[in-house]
Amino acid sequence: MTDQAPPQTPVRPVVVGGEHLRIDDVVRVARHGAAVELSPTALSAVRSTRATIEGLATDAIPHYGVSTGFGALATRHIPVELRAQLQRSLIRSHAAGAGPEVEREVVRALMLLRIATLATGRTGVRAETLEAYVAMLNAGITPVVHEYGSLGCSGDLAPLSHCALALMGEGLVRDSDGEVLEAGEALAAAGIEPVELHEKEGLALINGTDGMLGMLCLAIADLRTLVTTADVAAAMSVEGLLGTDDVFAADLHALRPQPGQARSAENMRKVLSDSPIRESHRDPAACTRVQDAYSLRCAPQVAGGVRDTIDHAARVAEWELASAIDNPVVTLDGRVESNGNFHGAPVAYVLDFLAIVAADLASMSERRSDRFLDRARSNGLPPFLADDPGVDSGLMIAQYTQAAMVSEMKRLASPASVDSIPSSAMQEDHVSMGWSAARKLRRSVDALARVVAIELVTAARGIQLRAPLQPGPAAVAVIEALGASGEVAPGPDRFLAPDLEAAYEVVVDGTVVDAAESVTGPLH
Repeated sequence: MTDQAPPQTPVRPVVVGGEHLRIDDVVRVARHGAAVELSPTALSAVRSTRATIEGLATDAIPHYGVSTGFGALATRHIPVELRAQLQRSLIRSHAAGAGPEVEREVVRALMLLRIATLATGRTGVRAETLEAYVAMLNAGITPVVHEYGSLGCSGDLAPLSHCALALMGEGLVRDSDGEVLEAGEALAAAGIEPVELHEKEGLALINGTDGMLGMLCLAIADLRTLVTTADVAAAMSVEGLLGTDDVFAADLHALRPQPGQARSAENMRKVLSDSPIRESHRDPAACTRVQDAYSLRCAPQVAGGVRDTIDHAARVAEWELASAIDNPVVTLDGRVESNGNFHGAPVAYVLDFLAIVAADLASMSERRSDRFLDRARSNGLPPFLADDPGVDSGLMIAQYTQAAMVSEMKRLASPASVDSIPSSAMQEDHVSMGWSAARKLRRSVDALARVVAIELVTAARGIQLRAPLQPGPAAVAVIEALGASGEVAPGPDRFLAPDLEAAYEVVVDGTVVDAAESVTGPLH
């Protein structure tokens, strides 16, 4: 989703260098402006391993990243007098991104995660370099990073290099007010001295999975809200379409002990509880429909599968958050070893997996919306929920908009991680494309929020058209929340886009879930 505004109340700081970061920590720094603090343990570890790197600087034996070139150029031994230039040249040449500017929250997440790896003491940077990076992040200085430049292997090289370039006082940044200016000017205004990189530091600043991991953490946070919102929307659709809640019974779902499925079914039972609309057709003698369509009946199975996939992705993210990604790396016993931990495959796979389940959740949401609009399937509602069908078109084109986004999400569900393209003169001959997987997932998550928002608008209008029958208290609360920022009541056609945008806003900020929970109590 797009950047969200920082909260008005202060957010507690995130301490780096003690226990490893959590997904919530990434969200608080990236999206809500939390400050970062370094633990004393972190600074001690950084100083200790820096001594190891400095001990290798005068060694006659070449050490990658310390006294050699990089990638396919690693065979050249670099003399001492050229090593500062080596580090500057690395960052300048690798800051080669292209295309649109990446969102502020993504860059802040990337910076935090690189700080977290530097703070492990496994990379060999100086404490002064780490402290300057933290100061830049806390000052709200956000380097300008571009859409293209990472293959998700050897780190998110170009994105991280643009951040390292800013630390050197070069390139473009945005200040805390969002204004674009030269990095040197922004650092000076914040009282931060540009860093002159020493041996190994340039490589340590750019060799990680931080961009793709940051976007994974943000997507997990968003999807956790959206899957609960989708449960609320599905329950309201069942209610408005005169469906049955019998299929959501706990004992039925216990027969298939998928944990996410049970949680979604429970959510839907809570939202449908005490609904007069539901009670109006509970008598089997008066209701001739034996069972509902799959998009209603199987909603917990699909949303539950999404939940379990999010949980799997979160486990992968937590493992990566506990990692120290660099090459070479300083081991716990003081060795400096080359490795392949920068390869983004584990992160790339779950980014692609999330795009798949997001597309399927949106697809089912769109199918429920379409049922409301079709007189043959809506159980007595007017065509397209229009006030005067023929004169009015109702929500006809809102469903077109949903369909367009769902179709786009299906394209975005094609995995990036199955692709690879050789780079660095075939030295780097297999890459993860994890950054690309993350970028398309962000677009997919945003589209999912908009698709579910349209289902909520559709369900709200359909439910209100059931009058004099009244909805359950949870639906009433959600309809009131939707109506507080946009119009969802039936009536003659009006300019629809602002109402759909208003519904999207209350979906992404959690207002819809909060409204439902004000009646149901906590939802999963």
